[in-house]
Amino acid sequence: MSTDIAIAREANDELVTAFARLLPQLSTTAAPLDHDAVARLVTCDSNTLLVARLDGVIVGVLTLVVSPLPSGLRARIEDVVVDAAARGHGVGAALTDEAVRLAKDAGARTVDLTSRPSRGAANRLYERAGFRTRDSTVYRYTVAE
Repeated sequence: MSTDIAIAREANDELVTAFARLLPQLSTTAAPLDHDAVARLVTCDSNTLLVARLDGVIVGVLTLVVSPLPSGLRARIEDVVVDAAARGHGVGAALTDEAVRLAKDAGARTVDLTSRPSRGAANRLYERAGFRTRDSTVYRYTVAE
């Protein structure tokens, strides 16, 4: 099985349907995405939405966010999710490798990501990809509930 990685260039029914299946595997609190929400993701200038397919079916997504900051161009990997049925086939690694390549090509100084400690397989994948734990504290302010 080979994994095909592509940049999503437009919102379509296939992508909306894939998010309906994948997003609940990432977050139990995230609201479902309709066509307009997916269109906002795809058309946002700072986002690159990567889509992974196995045998033509979308089985994973990753959002690469690239932002110019006073300290330099920075990249962040967000909302990586691989369908439970496709895990163990290198999909997450292929998505991550492509995101890092795109960030490097864009001139980003760094690529950051966060992952919960309970996501052991994901954390091992990121370490194998060359990511290292930083001595940092992540803060979150919840704007609306």
